[in-house]
Amino acid sequence: MTLLHRLLFFLFSLTLCSADPIGQFCNNQKNLSSSQTSANVDRLLAELATTTALNSFSTASYGRGPNKVYGLAQCRGDVSPNDCSTCITGAVRQIRQRCPNQADARIWYDYCFLCYNTEDFFDQLDTGFGIFLYNVADVTDGEVFERELGALMDRIRPQALMPMNRALGKGETKVSPFVTIYGLVQCTRDLSQLSCAQCLAIAIAKFPSFCQYKEGCQVIYSSCNVRYEIYPFFFPLDPSKKVVAGTFYKSVVYP
Repeated sequence: MTLLHRLLFFLFSLTLCSADPIGQFCNNQKNLSSSQTSANVDRLLAELATTTALNSFSTASYGRGPNKVYGLAQCRGDVSPNDCSTCITGAVRQIRQRCPNQADARIWYDYCFLCYNTEDFFDQLDTGFGIFLYNVADVTDGEVFERELGALMDRIRPQALMPMNRALGKGETKVSPFVTIYGLVQCTRDLSQLSCAQCLAIAIAKFPSFCQYKEGCQVIYSSCNVRYEIYPFFFPLDPSKKVVAGTFYKSVVYP
């Protein structure tokens, strides 16, 4: 590993440990009904923090009757077990601080996603709450860029439907000698292949509305997320490529 590669890895790890979440959703329409339900949430989160890094994904439930809670934790399929564990541990701590009384809570980071609910949401397609981020800079040749971006998404989307890929698809394509698009798509692994395909189609369809001709974009839902950049952002990192994240605008969309 070159010095540059080690430096990039250190910076990514530092960001992972210290950065604020991309966003969170605390459903103020659903409060925890009792101290027992709140205690069950704590036990559920402790279990997810312990088990998720083993396979970068975990679901669990805890309690009985009206106090039962359901949870899901997932890391991006390309990150290491150590980075996954660090991300989920931070997410467990932050979600209870940011959503202390809510019975439906979700939190997103670059490397992981965590949620819990008093209703069983497993294998339920959810695109009701969305976080959209786009780079404020425009590309130079928008039509060519959009065409190549569409082709890249068409190529990596089927990867996420293959069980061995951990619901993850990623790849890159050259637009010009100086511009490469890097793309990543991922569903939560509780979804069926059909639900995953539907979620990714909905997310990618948002690109023209929110990110047309932009150098980078993320569309994030509870069931899936899609992202593209003109710099490498997924592992393994290419030490020969420059990482310049740019400035992003964030938009939160409710149902």
